[in-house]
Amino acid sequence: MKGSFKLGNISGIGLFIHWTFSLLILFIVYVNYKSGQNLTQILWSILFILCIFSTVLIHELGHALTAKKFGIKTKDITLLPIGGLARLERLPEKPSEELAVAFAGPFVNIVLAFITSLFITLPNTPEEMIGQLENGVNAYNFFLNFYLVNIVLAIFNLIPAFPMDGGRVLRALLSYKLERHYATKIAARIGQVLALGFIFLGFFSNPILIFIGLFVFMGAQIESEYTETKYMLKGYKVRDVLMKQYPTIDYNETLETAVKLMLDSQNKHFLVTKNDIPIGTLNREQIIEALSKKEEETELSSIIDKDLIMLQADSLLEDVFELVYKNKSTLMLVIENNQLIGTLDTENLLEFILIKEVKAKKAHAE
Repeated sequence: MKGSFKLGNISGIGLFIHWTFSLLILFIVYVNYKSGQNLTQILWSILFILCIFSTVLIHELGHALTAKKFGIKTKDITLLPIGGLARLERLPEKPSEELAVAFAGPFVNIVLAFITSLFITLPNTPEEMIGQLENGVNAYNFFLNFYLVNIVLAIFNLIPAFPMDGGRVLRALLSYKLERHYATKIAARIGQVLALGFIFLGFFSNPILIFIGLFVFMGAQIESEYTETKYMLKGYKVRDVLMKQYPTIDYNETLETAVKLMLDSQNKHFLVTKNDIPIGTLNREQIIEALSKKEEETELSSIIDKDLIMLQADSLLEDVFELVYKNKSTLMLVIENNQLIGTLDTENLLEFILIKEVKAKKAHAE
């Protein structure tokens, strides 16, 4: 994520904090100052916010380390003003695995709250609770506040608003009885209804709820469409969508030749060969970037992408969909018996999906 600064690594997972986090600290200082608090009280508030975000970090590590047990790596964890974001390489698809990974985060908060409760005396009545909390965070109520926040975080994250933790728990439970794409659709719709509730409440209480609501609403829509797309590809193989006709450029050609080929056709991806052997790929963005920095006589060898991505012709499309999506600007090679039989790019796959959608709608209408 752009604008993030690395804090370190834990178990091979990069830990980052986004620059906008500093805005939250400034906001806390401003609000406390305007309410008449002194420097000591403001420092206690800042310390409390830092502790809460340390808790958020541990919460995300709960997800990441649980996912690691199922062979799923986490690229990184980024702390944002509205919470944490753990980027898993892929999402667990088995209901039992998704249930464990989703619940791991809130479970961390429950454990932290339990440990904290061992060292504090909980108020006996709501009035006593309010009395201890009404003067803001200080040395006397610091751990009581920490205990309550962890309880709130656990409960809030377990709200079945997909793709929040509770929504993923809901999808996992539904997936025991329903197809994953259908379970996702139900969880996503429930999540979007709750997201509208967050947005509505945000206008009358905490504005952060508006941002959370928007995130939930859009996230639910994106993941629902993604899961539906993977389901549509079920049963198809890479050979069903490969391109047998694809443009090639010789390794010894120059940038000028690549520019002419791009202008003479609608092609955006090119296979670069040497003695008819594939050695790299070249796309429109790479050509434009090279043209802005280099001379037209520049040899292609200095600008091509030599990291070839090979797909086996008999691989299931649903299994390689994530790989294709992650490399959406790259031309991939389709191999059978160690021989090149075609290529595949994201646009071709999307066209295949579009045709499938049109046929499905037409069949449904009939």
